[in-house]
Amino acid sequence: MSEEEAKEIKNEDVEVDSAVDTPVDESASKKKKKKKKKSKNAPKNIALIYPDEKYPEGEWMDYGQDFNTKRVTDEEKRYLERDREHEQRWNDIRKAAEIHRRVRKHVQNRIQPGITLTEIVEMVENATRKYTGTDVGGSHVNRPKSQGVAFPTGVSLNHCAAHFTPNAGDTTVLKYEDVMKVDFGVHVNGYIVDSAWTVAFDPKYDPLLDAVRDATNTGIKEAGIDVRLTDIGEAIQEVMESYEVTLDGKTFQVKPCRNLCGHNIAPYRIHGGKSVPIVKNGDETKMEEGEHFAIETFGTTGRGYVVQRGECSHYARAADVDAQPSLLRAKALLKTINENFGTLPWCRRYLDRLGEENYLYALNHMVKQGIIQDYPPLNDIYGSYTAQYEHTILLHPHKKEVVSKGDDY
Repeated sequence: MSEEEAKEIKNEDVEVDSAVDTPVDESASKKKKKKKKKSKNAPKNIALIYPDEKYPEGEWMDYGQDFNTKRVTDEEKRYLERDREHEQRWNDIRKAAEIHRRVRKHVQNRIQPGITLTEIVEMVENATRKYTGTDVGGSHVNRPKSQGVAFPTGVSLNHCAAHFTPNAGDTTVLKYEDVMKVDFGVHVNGYIVDSAWTVAFDPKYDPLLDAVRDATNTGIKEAGIDVRLTDIGEAIQEVMESYEVTLDGKTFQVKPCRNLCGHNIAPYRIHGGKSVPIVKNGDETKMEEGEHFAIETFGTTGRGYVVQRGECSHYARAADVDAQPSLLRAKALLKTINENFGTLPWCRRYLDRLGEENYLYALNHMVKQGIIQDYPPLNDIYGSYTAQYEHTILLHPHKKEVVSKGDDY
């Protein structure tokens, strides 16, 4: 127990004793306690909760493959010594993961039918900004690329599997019969934690969610140093396709969305170059020691293949393109993007928040020039339902760490 936690418990004990000794109006006392509890649990800079800047480790898992057994036996000491060289990097990622868990806890009970998608993403992002100190008045507000929101909060509904976040003016309301994927990221010094879960109120969707959760956990279990990516995809596919879901009297085999995948993560780049398939695809590329992966799977009652369709909200600066736009307005917009996001993904709401106006023409100009990459929503067939679960894992020399694991999923 930390010194701060001990003081907090001691203060709470004093308040309880005082309440016994001094007669007060019971209803007023309850309101006061409720207000105090709400204030204590409100999002705040994570550094105030962990003043020593040492953040909790994730869930540790052994490498299950035979060719990895030596990593936890006679050579473990040497591997652990090498792992310590990356301790600051691991701590930054754990900090991002702890913030992700706290934001999830803050929003999960607040997501109910009748709330707008805009309200949901603002809850997620405002809480993330509070915890990272990038909110107004926060300690990192003038250093927007040091830590904070890693990419736009995805709230993709039903047949839309990914890459949807509301643009300004969107009034879409979450309904009881919807299936919504909540996908958001947190970064610290460019080290990103990417994790997602699916919200469904109607229990008829439970087998769909169970299939995808089980498939993601299978991918995590199979992942490891020197493991071939196609083998992970094959294991995921086998588990996913073993599930069925019955909707309105019709039974569907749960299919993987075969052109969606997990990925490794590089500093300030959500996709680092390797893709983790969710079907067997023949990719013989291997995972390597020290890598940082997002293991995510998507299951669907549709055809199992997504296409780009709908109004775009997600964008990112092309990492390897140094070209400059020819339009003066586009040059000014690119300066804002470089200063606030670098190569991290962003959305139009973030530009609005920064005070940018009348920028669509300039933005589309840079997309056409290849300076900015657009990421439109990804959809299966209309009328189908898709689900997603995702965790971030770290491949240490001796074990893997499911760094984003929480009590919720």
